[in-house]
Order: sequence, then structure tokens, then C-alpha cells
Amino acid sequence: MNGKPLKILGIDPGTTVTGYGLVEVRNNKPVIINMGTLVPGKYSDHYQRLQYLHERALHLVDEYRPDVMAIEAPFYGKNVQSMLKLGRGQGVLMAAALHFSVPIHEYAPLLVKQAITGMGRASKEQVKYFLQKVYNLTDLDQALDATDAVAVAICHFIQQGKPQKNKEYKNWGDFIKKNPGRVK
Repeated sequence: MNGKPLKILGIDPGTTVTGYGLVEVRNNKPVIINMGTLVPGKYSDHYQRLQYLHERALHLVDEYRPDVMAIEAPFYGKNVQSMLKLGRGQGVLMAAALHFSVPIHEYAPLLVKQAITGMGRASKEQVKYFLQKVYNLTDLDQALDATDAVAVAICHFIQQGKPQKNKEYKNWGDFIKKNPGRVK
């Protein structure tokens, strides 16, 4: 990418609170640039929440100019109405990225948690704890939705670095030869 760091905007969608996190990949390492929350829950009307989410997401994408948006995919819950509302929220967030021609990648919550903590059923608190320890974050007073969004962005980075499944390796030496940037 012309020596320019890859910018990943991670999104943890929600119609009450949406988390966002901007990560830059520098020297093949993710660096957390910014994180925060959008709070559409301050509006009682669902359509006002969607409008708020869309406008704020447009602003974020315009301000940060990410190369990619990584968004957590909604998971099926017991309440179909909640699922529908979350899907609408995710849709308006995705529309903001598409408005600026930013590619979108979706990741299941289990995959995000697995990528960060090694446990697919980790809690939001465990995700935050691992991010604090691995990335030496001090005074991390952010909402759990913000750290979840950073986790989605880092999950995207990790998924991009995985060797393609159709590659075959004869031995470790062959793996190292074909993946020099993955071994130190």
C-alpha cells in the first residue's frame, strides 16, 4: 500500500450503543489510534436512532478515511425484533462505508473473541483485559463497546495475515520460505 499504513475502522454495532475503533497497521503490527462510542439510545424513536447512527458513521468514515471497515456480524438471539433492529443499525453503518467506497468485512462475535483472547465465549471484560495487556493500554476508561470495536479491527488484521488455506507446505522450512513476514 505505498508504505502508507493500513487503516481499519472496527465497528461493534448496536442501536443503544455502537462502539468504534481505529487501528493502523504499521510495520505489520496493529496500533490503536482511537476508540469511542456512538449513543443512538438517547433517542426513543428507532428511526431517529438509525438516522443518528448513519450521520455519525458518515462523519467517522470521512474523518478517518479508513481503508476498510470491519464490523461485527449480528448473531441470532431469541428476540427476533431485537435482531431486526440490530440488522437495520448495522445496515446504516455499512451504508456510510459504502458511500465512501470503503470495503466491508464482517466477523462473527465468536471469531472476534477467539482472535483476541483465544476463547470464543470470552466476555466483553475479558476482551478489554487482553487488549490492555497485549497493547500496553493504560488508563483505559473506554466503554466495553469501544474495546469490542477495536477487537473487531484487530481480528480483521489477524484474518488478513493468515496463510491461504489452498497453500500446501512440505515442512516448516517451506512454510517460512513462503511466509517470511510471519516468522521472527
